[in-house]
Amino acid sequence: MSFLKGKTALVTGSTSGIGLGIATELAKQGANILMTGFGDVDAPRQQIAAANTALGGRVEYHGADMSKPAEIEAMFKFAAEKFGGIDILVNNAGIQFVSNIEDFPPERWDAIIAINLSSAFHTTRLALPYMKQKNWGRIINIASAHGLVASTGKVAYIAAKHGLVGLTKTVALETATTGITVNAICPGWVLTPLVQKQINERAARENIPVAQANKELLQEKEPSLCFSTPEELGGLAVFFCTPAADNVRGVAWAHDGGWTAQ
Repeated sequence: MSFLKGKTALVTGSTSGIGLGIATELAKQGANILMTGFGDVDAPRQQIAAANTALGGRVEYHGADMSKPAEIEAMFKFAAEKFGGIDILVNNAGIQFVSNIEDFPPERWDAIIAINLSSAFHTTRLALPYMKQKNWGRIINIASAHGLVASTGKVAYIAAKHGLVGLTKTVALETATTGITVNAICPGWVLTPLVQKQINERAARENIPVAQANKELLQEKEPSLCFSTPEELGGLAVFFCTPAADNVRGVAWAHDGGWTAQ
């Protein structure tokens, strides 16, 4: 398949984890990919390029700090120069910090809200004018099961993800009569570097093997006892881009092994 050939997807936080999985799956359908993210860029860029080279897709990287609106604006100028604009926006960039609220550093709160929520406001407001010109676009916000329900110790992350679901619904209503759809994906546990770090910290804190910490994490929340995978989430993002999803608007789609069904 190459039904996204000629379209360009911006996937924030796409150098690893969920973002890399989504960017790779979109590339397999022929989309050009604009990557952002920290850490190693070369290996994930090669992975994405390998997925769409046969279809003529291109991959570019921009090092915007998603907590800084001016750098997000610079990234969109870069996208306009390289690709003419953004057709598919995947707001995936995110960070985490775990602490009870009374011990939660205010600067951590500010950083999590900026990257996990405010960045999606800025990317959305900048992407919509181009999408409206073409009367086609897809905005896919990567929220979380924690955008639908809460857990202790993650006040900033949960506030941001709940906010992202609210942003999704509002913009979906504002674009309801256009060819632009806005939806959220709400994963449960996905074995990304971010989640692996939490598992390792839990194992160290409780002095238990990592495998046991892994199992206990799933047992607490996820009835399937299985992690979702970045590839599965990428497949769902691809579905949102198909004509079958033209009238799927404003949903918060749980991909969580039954977590939020409880």
